[in-house]
Amino acid sequence: MANAPSAPSSTPSKGGSGKPKLARVLSVPDMIVYGLIFMVPIAPFGIYGGVFSESGGMPALVYVVGTLAMVFTALSYGMLIREWPVSGSVYAYTSRGLGKGIGFVSGWTLLLDYLLIPVLMYVVASTALSGIVPEVPPWAFSIVFVVANTFVNIRGIALTDIVNRIALVLEVLVLAVFVVLGVRWLLSDPASHGFTLQPFYNPATFSLPLVFSAVSLGVLSFLGFDGIATLSEEAEDGRRGPGRAMMASLAIVGALFVLQTYIAGCISPDGAVFAHDKGNAFYLVAQVVGGRWLYVVCAVATALAWGIFTALAAQTAVSRILFAMGRDGGLPHALARIHPKYHTPYVATLFVGALTLVLVLTFGQLGTDTISLFVNFGALTAFLLLHVTVIWYFFVKKRDGRWVAHLLVSLAGLAVIGYTWWGLDVPAKVLGVVWMAAGTAYYLVLRFVLKREVTLGG
Repeated sequence: MANAPSAPSSTPSKGGSGKPKLARVLSVPDMIVYGLIFMVPIAPFGIYGGVFSESGGMPALVYVVGTLAMVFTALSYGMLIREWPVSGSVYAYTSRGLGKGIGFVSGWTLLLDYLLIPVLMYVVASTALSGIVPEVPPWAFSIVFVVANTFVNIRGIALTDIVNRIALVLEVLVLAVFVVLGVRWLLSDPASHGFTLQPFYNPATFSLPLVFSAVSLGVLSFLGFDGIATLSEEAEDGRRGPGRAMMASLAIVGALFVLQTYIAGCISPDGAVFAHDKGNAFYLVAQVVGGRWLYVVCAVATALAWGIFTALAAQTAVSRILFAMGRDGGLPHALARIHPKYHTPYVATLFVGALTLVLVLTFGQLGTDTISLFVNFGALTAFLLLHVTVIWYFFVKKRDGRWVAHLLVSLAGLAVIGYTWWGLDVPAKVLGVVWMAAGTAYYLVLRFVLKREVTLGG
């Protein structure tokens, strides 16, 4: 794996349009690490009980299907990144492919996902650590997490990359310990039923509706791979690098998800080990093969991975989206200011840190379920618009005739994401539509009342 990139020595280019641009310092391996951290290689640790229950005891199958589902979205991202290698993710691509108005609303919708992912991570992690150290209230841990991550983000993407690499090594080590001890237990313990295909296929419970209902939960583990697209302007190869990093990170993390859930499924194929406590299901499975110490290690690893490393990646992504929208005039131009020394969008980063802290202290009282409702709607709606952009821009507008790449792939992505979106709870849809309506109203006021033109950067 390549060494972490050093901070650029020259001032970022402003390009022919005179608009600020970010320094290109990230290699494909750097972005793969970023994507892996954003998705969390040990993400199933935290939601294993729900996935196991919803899938009828076939958690590994859920992640196989989930990986394939996300591949279609990653392919659509890659096509658009090659066409427009700029920061902003779905916002940037829909603005150019479908129009400024739809682009703004899609960016606004994606913000719902990116703003609340770190909030969700902080709430979960702070609650977990507070359970271990009850003398410290959850909000105190949240403040430490937010301040630390904001500092790292301001110092630069190179420092963020170093932190990401350390985090990835630690998460993989914890996972490796579980896998080794799990395999040893399955091969040698008298209580073991050995290896079985049941985590992939259980004839007693299998049905397509059951599997897809579980996939809607499992897909949550993959949300964040698209954060790589927000780094397009900081990639050494802005046209092909992010797309390659997306596909590679999906393949790697998908394999890790399947591996850990398969072994956990073999250890307790009927779920009896955690029947009384689904929220800590994976840790209880780990305790079977490693004792109480492995339970604690897996729980603490989950808290740190979500509260520091993944939240750091999420704050990096949303600051880049705000940077792009501020540069284009959709949000205050101050958000597009770049730090003279660290060459990062420091105003957007500080704003994200402050807003995240407020949201954590507010939503922390409501619980993770409420936050998840917003996150699901924002991400899946943005993915739907992404696939529509590919079809409209390449196949309809440009008439390039590439019906496999620019029509069938995106239609498949629309079908999978659309099915998952349709399965969201009604409250999620209501809250999401309210958020989109607020963004639409803001854009209309901006465009037709204040007469401000939203001009595209890059």
